[in-house]
Amino acid sequence: MDQTIVAQYSLIAAAFIAGLASIAAAFSDSKAASHALEGMTRQPEMAGKLFTNMLVAIGLIESIPIIAIVIALVLVFANPFLK
Repeated sequence: MDQTIVAQYSLIAAAFIAGLASIAAAFSDSKAASHALEGMTRQPEMAGKLFTNMLVAIGLIESIPIIAIVIALVLVFANPFLK
């Protein structure tokens, strides 16, 4: 009985982690892109450098939900709370 409850809460936590991480990444990606485009409109001569920096920033932002999904998968398949 206790094992089942822990497994159910682990699944709920994994879904919550994955969902929240994807929402946060989408928000952060849009914010990084909008600020880069804003900088490109203010200084068009820096557009190439700003675009490169934006791509690096978006790549770093996207690594966070990937790590969070790995943690969620550990909670589901290799749960440390189950005996």
